[in-house]
Amino acid sequence: MPSLFRFLSVIAIIGGLVYGAIYSLANFVNPTPREMSVNISPDKFQKK
Repeated sequence: MPSLFRFLSVIAIIGGLVYGAIYSLANFVNPTPREMSVNISPDKFQKK
């Protein structure tokens, strides 16, 4: 039984680290907005 508790505690610690990393990336990293342009060929507008 102690190995089960050790396994669950390791999984909980890893899960907490992953959750903390995702939380910090979502709240403390600001993306830089930039302009985006997409070229569409005229063939896409013609009906077949």
